[in-house]
Amino acid sequence: MRGNSLNRWLGGAAMVAALLGLSGAGAIAGAQNTTGTVRGVVTVDGTTPLAAAQIAARNVQSGVPRGTESRDDGTYVLAGLVPGEYEMTVRRIGYSPVTRRVVVQIGATQIQNFTLATQATRLGEVAVIATTPTPETRTSEVATNVTTAQIEKLPTPSRNFLDLAALAPGVTVTEDRVNGQFRTFSAGGQSANSVNLFIDGTSLKNDLTAGGIAGQDASRGNPFPRSAIQEYRVISQNFKAEYQKASSAIITAQTKSGGNTWSGNAVFAYQNKNMVQLDSFQRKDQAAANKAGNLYNRPDYKRSLAAFSVGGPIIRDKMHFFGSYEGNYQDRSNRVNINAPATSFAALDTVNVTRYNGSFISPFRENLWFAKVDDAVSENSSAELSYSDRHETDVRDFGGISSYSNAVNYRQIVRIGQAKYNWFKGAALNEAKVDYSVFRRNPAPNEPGAPIRHFFYNGGEARIGANASIQDFNQKRLGLRDDYTYSGWRWFGDHVVKTGLSLDFVHYGIVKDNGATPEFFYSATANTGNGNQTYNYNTPYAVNYQTGDPVFNANNRQVGAYVQDDWTPMPRLTFNVGVRWDYESYMLNRNYVTPQAVVDTLRRYNNQLPNPLDLNRYISTGSERKPFYGAFQPRFGFSYAIDKESRTTVFGGWGLYYDRIPFDLYAVDEYQKIAHPSYTINFAPRGVTPVAGQVAWNDAYLTANRAVLDPVARRAGLPEAWFIANDAKIPKSQQSNLGVRQVFGSFVGTATFAYVHAYDQMALNWANFGTNANGQCCVSFNIGAHGYQNFIYSTNDKETWYKALQLQIERPYHRASEKSIGWGFGFAGSFSSRDVKGADNAGDDFDFPTSASIPRHPSNDEKTRLVMNGITDLPYLWGIQMSGLLTLGGKYRQDVGCNTRFCSVTSANDSVNFYQRGGFTVPGTFPYRNLDLRFRKDFLNFGAHVAGTNGAFQNVSMGITLDIFNALNHDNLGCYNTGNRFVRSSPTAPWVPNPAFGTAGCTVSDARRYQLGAELNF
Repeated sequence: MRGNSLNRWLGGAAMVAALLGLSGAGAIAGAQNTTGTVRGVVTVDGTTPLAAAQIAARNVQSGVPRGTESRDDGTYVLAGLVPGEYEMTVRRIGYSPVTRRVVVQIGATQIQNFTLATQATRLGEVAVIATTPTPETRTSEVATNVTTAQIEKLPTPSRNFLDLAALAPGVTVTEDRVNGQFRTFSAGGQSANSVNLFIDGTSLKNDLTAGGIAGQDASRGNPFPRSAIQEYRVISQNFKAEYQKASSAIITAQTKSGGNTWSGNAVFAYQNKNMVQLDSFQRKDQAAANKAGNLYNRPDYKRSLAAFSVGGPIIRDKMHFFGSYEGNYQDRSNRVNINAPATSFAALDTVNVTRYNGSFISPFRENLWFAKVDDAVSENSSAELSYSDRHETDVRDFGGISSYSNAVNYRQIVRIGQAKYNWFKGAALNEAKVDYSVFRRNPAPNEPGAPIRHFFYNGGEARIGANASIQDFNQKRLGLRDDYTYSGWRWFGDHVVKTGLSLDFVHYGIVKDNGATPEFFYSATANTGNGNQTYNYNTPYAVNYQTGDPVFNANNRQVGAYVQDDWTPMPRLTFNVGVRWDYESYMLNRNYVTPQAVVDTLRRYNNQLPNPLDLNRYISTGSERKPFYGAFQPRFGFSYAIDKESRTTVFGGWGLYYDRIPFDLYAVDEYQKIAHPSYTINFAPRGVTPVAGQVAWNDAYLTANRAVLDPVARRAGLPEAWFIANDAKIPKSQQSNLGVRQVFGSFVGTATFAYVHAYDQMALNWANFGTNANGQCCVSFNIGAHGYQNFIYSTNDKETWYKALQLQIERPYHRASEKSIGWGFGFAGSFSSRDVKGADNAGDDFDFPTSASIPRHPSNDEKTRLVMNGITDLPYLWGIQMSGLLTLGGKYRQDVGCNTRFCSVTSANDSVNFYQRGGFTVPGTFPYRNLDLRFRKDFLNFGAHVAGTNGAFQNVSMGITLDIFNALNHDNLGCYNTGNRFVRSSPTAPWVPNPAFGTAGCTVSDARRYQLGAELNF
């Protein structure tokens, strides 16, 4: 697992370069992707360029200044500005100075042109011009900025800031649900694995497991305290070369900082079972229970959301502090409802499975902390130090036939500490960052120590004992990054050149003990190799568990480098040209040696397998797998303003984007399937002589101690062998777009055609199963007779395609005064198609039997999705503020019937095609409809009674909120029956239409929910 000499040289060179950036450039600060830029032209009377004008930008909140001078052609660039509101002043002796307020957004470039009038005026005299915030227009990126106002005012059920990523066209977000256990986002027709999230420039990419974002793949929690997020930018297309590890979309977020006035915020929100209505399926169950004379009880549920934040000056205009805490406390009630056996058996009666019944609390607890100190070190430098901590526990995965003792405690930890330093002088800006992060995912039995006993009987089944799995995934990363921007180069126009280097030292520590607790199976009779035999629950008929070494450790070195040039050959035209290179020393199990027994078996039977393997590709001696050095990613974009005022802009771009392979599924399992295999031992009934494939029962076997079972398992069980290709490719995508932006009044409208082709995506196939000569499934080879359950191999045959027309209208929220009506509006529409080849859907890792047998077809193909948001203040209607978020999902096609690769195309004996494969369109113009509303009323304001000098708290106010989620109480249906269109009651009966065909079996969102809250601002 150690790198070769070239790896060490690359690491050493990158380390030296990063350290030089920290020391020689005077650095430690946020990477370029956390800041904004203001650029423009200074002229006299709107015509003649004015050189040597002084441009000063003072952060209104913190008082920290930045400045530069206009060049000979009157142009200027202020890069690396912390997002926020700035007071910009342009001066030159002999001219009237001009001051205006400018809102700088994360990742965006504001065009601010200044016109100075000829006038003999002293430098101190300023004419103030007020401006309102406007969205960015001169960018080639397809990006949406989610503002502070939207984060604070729009309804989000659990305060997860990722929810508002849906404001970007083409981006979908996992819904917050009462029983949801997965929260992330996806875009571009790809799975959530292909996204990335940056907070203050630090990547939260999950290198180990699925979901894209650390901590979100199997959690109902939030990745970061919402009260600490100032704003963020969702880039779904054509992101620049400074961004890495994503082939679909990225989010880059900026945290809040303290200002020159102490201020804070405290929030509490509450929801319980009486505030959650029933959907149509639950109402049907309620009616059935009432008809039967039974009491229908809603499951117990309550959720409390608490948040507190405070920020202010340590030294005014120089050093500031900000801190926040958020708590997410949830209690659900899972009902264990094990049916009593219909037939009495003495051994089963003794267990008394119904005594495990009852309603038990499933608690979820999440605590999020964040603290930051920033310092304006000098007129040419600034520093920042921050720390965040996420800790959560979730006792879950019990209920129904599983007793409370079968619960798992799902623990998550995400910790990030980082130091930043900015150095800026004239046209030069250096930004550098050091960060250390810990991502831990640790599900384990909530009540360990007892074996699992799984009973099957007439009338039901029951599972008692501890949970089966122990997992502990640790990802520790030391990251160094340095970005340098120079805006003084002029060659056939103006250039803003950015270049950067990053080096991450990553350690993966993994315990993957999925079958840690042996699971024993009981039944009255069972067939374990000698026909049906009688067990009568006196002994188990089988046990399944995993044993061996569940630990895997690896070190990975990640290097990234890029150069980006924003070239403006003429005032209205900008080209964004960049290239990125990424390298990982240990993305896969590079030193893996295929066990000799596996090699021997494969060589012996390879020609008999339905899918023979290339032995040179799939047998590894530890030297065949080389790191990939070719991840060069060119990226190109342009924007052209049709008119002088940039009211109409045409833009477009193309780029190549490499993602990465999740370490767990492909690197860990390849090793552990042999080193830590899963075994099934079949037992003969007590007192019965075992036959081949059976073991005589011993009461000592009924234990959670695997050492007792190991000697038997290694004689009776069959491990599984995995073959990861030595030349496995890294997933990537090509993205292209072309669009136009139009400013009309305070609105900006955008129309974009977007195209994404993602390929070389990893999938797992079966070598011992395949299709016949007609391409239909399945033919097989009994590899089990030769010592292995299956032969699984990797392929890069999976592809996805995404095409969309995306429309967007934005009017940022703005309120001129306390007595005026403030309002904002946004619309995002996607008219798209999504296709997949080599998989049934974009998120599949296993594709049976082979990816090559799955043709290109529509997948998750929702043709239309419209998202609208609005915020309005109504000062004359009791001071109520109202906001809403409306999502409409259009028609989509469901594939139905038996897949032709599994079944014959036509039925040989019937005129009706039993195996007919086709589709039906989910009915309704917008079958998915969801409207979330928020009402807020501020009823106390103590601002007039609180001293507001020298940084003291001012404008203390209090308010109450009412949120209504799914306000229309619309049943968003799912789980459609996609079985056969026709059925018959017997082999000789006629075929008739299947009455269950096309019917829904669940809802994909909760019914109407209410949430009450209170908020204190000070």
